[in-house]
Amino acid sequence: MKAAILTISDRCARGDQEDLTGPALRDSLAAHGSQVVELAMVPDEAERISAELLRLTDELGVELVLTNGGTGLGPRDVIPEATQAVLDRVAPGLPEAMRTGSLKKTPTAMLSRGTAGLRGRTLIVNLPGSPKGAIECLEILYPVLDHAAEMVAGRGH
Repeated sequence: MKAAILTISDRCARGDQEDLTGPALRDSLAAHGSQVVELAMVPDEAERISAELLRLTDELGVELVLTNGGTGLGPRDVIPEATQAVLDRVAPGLPEAMRTGSLKKTPTAMLSRGTAGLRGRTLIVNLPGSPKGAIECLEILYPVLDHAAEMVAGRGH
């Protein structure tokens, strides 16, 4: 599966903090046989996030875009809205499964507003910003990701 990772962080985009989550997700995807063709980064600005999602889906044409960061309740946490603005269809079961699985480890999982859905033939999934939380959520999705990619591509039913 060809994938792209989009880190949403004001601090990382300014260079004040190193992005640890994007590379951790890249390594995890690679270990599961996916090819990460791009690691991108934008600040917590809805218009820039949506524009980058459009570039990754419409121009780069990857099968999977994983975002990380900006899914909480903070005033600059706008990734769910920026993602919903570009989606053709939502896939509510994915974030529901991530929240349910994450609640077994931390009660703050119920504060996540992450979403998931399709734009064309690309699945977009919002993950938490912390490396630990993002990897835990991705591991919850691994059992269905290949099947989801087949379905999105129209190769399975």
